[in-house]
Amino acid sequence: MTGPATVIVCIDCGGRAHLVQENDPESPYRSGDVAVYRCEDCLDRWDVVLEDEDVEPD
Repeated sequence: MTGPATVIVCIDCGGRAHLVQENDPESPYRSGDVAVYRCEDCLDRWDVVLEDEDVEPD
């Protein structure tokens, strides 16, 4: 995987939560970074700490 998923399932309502800031090739996401998601249905915000398997190795 080259970066965090662009859409995840919202834990609260089961809707679709979208990544707020897309992956930037010049400053890619790294393990330990926080990916921010916003649910399109309930508008909840989710901050997900990325792990090694979520990002491409350097």
